[in-house]
Amino acid sequence: MNLTTSVEKINKIGKVTARKLSKLGIKNVQDLLEYYPVRYDDYTQTLPISELKPGISTNVQGMVEFIQNKRSFKTRMMITEGMIKDATGQMKVIWFNQPFIGRSLKVGDIVSLSGKVDSDLAGLQMNSPEYEKVRGNQSTHTKGLVPVYSLTAGLTNKQLRFLIKSIIKLSSEFIDALPKFVKEKYNLIDFSQAIYNIHFPQSAEVLEQAKRRLKFNELFLIQLKSQVQKFKVKNQKAEKIKFYKQATQEFVNNLPFKLTNAQKKASWEILQNLDSSQPMSRLLEGDVGSGKTVTVALAMLNTALNKKQSALLVPTEILASQHFETLIKLFKNTDIKIGLFTRSQRRTTLPTGRQAHNIKHITKKEINNLIKKGEIDILIGTHAMIQEDVEFKNLALAIIDEQHRFGVEQRKVLRKKSGSKKTIPHLLSMTATPIPRSLAQVVYGDLDLSIINEMPKGRKIIKTFVVPERKRLDSYTFIRKEIEAGRQVFVVCPLIKESDKLGVKSVEEEYKRLNNQIFKDLKIAYLHGKLKAKEKEEIMQEFLDNKTKILISTSVIEVGVDVPNATIMIIEGAERFGMAQLHQFRGRVGRSDMQSYCLLFPTDEFKSKERLETLAVSNDGFKLAEADLKMRGPGEVYGTAQAGFPEFKIASLNDYQLIKETKEVAEEIVKQGIEEYPELVEQIKKNDEWMVG
Repeated sequence: MNLTTSVEKINKIGKVTARKLSKLGIKNVQDLLEYYPVRYDDYTQTLPISELKPGISTNVQGMVEFIQNKRSFKTRMMITEGMIKDATGQMKVIWFNQPFIGRSLKVGDIVSLSGKVDSDLAGLQMNSPEYEKVRGNQSTHTKGLVPVYSLTAGLTNKQLRFLIKSIIKLSSEFIDALPKFVKEKYNLIDFSQAIYNIHFPQSAEVLEQAKRRLKFNELFLIQLKSQVQKFKVKNQKAEKIKFYKQATQEFVNNLPFKLTNAQKKASWEILQNLDSSQPMSRLLEGDVGSGKTVTVALAMLNTALNKKQSALLVPTEILASQHFETLIKLFKNTDIKIGLFTRSQRRTTLPTGRQAHNIKHITKKEINNLIKKGEIDILIGTHAMIQEDVEFKNLALAIIDEQHRFGVEQRKVLRKKSGSKKTIPHLLSMTATPIPRSLAQVVYGDLDLSIINEMPKGRKIIKTFVVPERKRLDSYTFIRKEIEAGRQVFVVCPLIKESDKLGVKSVEEEYKRLNNQIFKDLKIAYLHGKLKAKEKEEIMQEFLDNKTKILISTSVIEVGVDVPNATIMIIEGAERFGMAQLHQFRGRVGRSDMQSYCLLFPTDEFKSKERLETLAVSNDGFKLAEADLKMRGPGEVYGTAQAGFPEFKIASLNDYQLIKETKEVAEEIVKQGIEEYPELVEQIKKNDEWMVG
């Protein structure tokens, strides 16, 4: 037997148990050993019966003096009653609906019990304690730090502990790829030792050493992959984009607003990167409405002035159209030609001198020819732009909006479209999701970071209120006044369909209520992820055209979609969302100079009260994300569907010190030459095709 042996071949595992283990992702011995406990029951203290007190959790050892199964007169439930004694006294033990215990234990057996001590009129007792017969000094389930695992139906912790104990010696077969100098520098135990001790630690100190080593490993491998990717890109060549100072200043002076200091700083970081033959790989992070588009426009301007092309990849057709319109306005005093390429739309601008652009709808063949000849300077497109046969003449800058919506493969495809075999485009990613630096270091470790953390001057703060149920009708009166003044309203609900069990609002239920009872005279629509893409586009377009007054949606609501006329965001079941997500929803309004409002309707007014009130007084997305990350962890903050967020078995993105240490080590090893560590290369090759070749 070895690490690759199927779990079915482990002694006493049948096909049924193997299927249950498979649901937990456990298919072989290695999977089982790397299935870590979620917590530990502390039964390190063994007390004599005479020293027991109600309310404490402890380990007790004694002899079975009496044991029997009987059926409860009232509930007809099977109850197993026993009496355990040691040299100091007696204690009653009860188990419910586990008659096999009454058949397994016999009078005279020495048993070890662990659990909480209770009492009744008859004295001390333990209800449903963990138990095992004492054989020598061995104890797996009831003494010491006892591991507790996440389970699936039909599996018990006792089964898992028994199975892991039977193969734990195979932990010595794990290859420890971490270089010796790293282990010595950071005082890390061997990997096999960590695997053994994470399941069966002899002490709290040993457990902490095991956790630290396994967390280090997970974070380090992610950091190493990022650094190798970064190194590979930096060893390639890109077109050098010369900075046109005078033309850039002229462009900035013609803007109808002043750039913030944060925009200037981020722009300068990007322009410096572009003025190099080393490819840029940068993430531009900016809070909702902070002005990322104009920052990116400065990079596009300089690329066009260098007679090179830029491409902007966005996740939806509506967002692509909005970027197209925005860039036309920004570049209205230039000769820069802009194109739009989506599944259903192909459009381009026809500059007439330095006047406003005319827009022309053209065929796919026509736009492809213009792109190939280099007659389109900036192309905005959806997935269609990388999936279809689009060829650039000299693509020098590739920009990705909403970075997390595209995978590594799509970024690679876009980067290959430079039109040259010798160079790759500079890559600039954008995200409006506020991600604290510590988190960004892990998730986007291969990218340099620019942050716009300052809002444009004159932008009105969105007034946010936590609304108790008693004030709901007053809120509807206020909403009607806003709509009568020509404004529009977003409503976000946690669910698509009604659910009695959860007791929270759903999109369909809220649509019926608002449409049939509250705002009968208004056009209301709803949107959720199960609708077809075309339906979603049409619904969103009608809202953009102000035909629909209220749009009800799940969290699928498009990040980045700009509806300047929408001034109210209602969030039902607000306590079910994290602060970072609530802040994202709130950012759908406040896109103009009109005062906007966000109304938080909690299902439970007391649950997460502090969190919702924090949101009401703060508009800083980064501070909210940092606070949310500490409170709830990244899985809950950003959602499991957030592409690019690593799934950890044991590490956490709150392990700030380990993140810092593993990043330093990864950079050092890549600088030295990763080929000097073949075992590390093997580890990161396993799941990453880009490592090969």
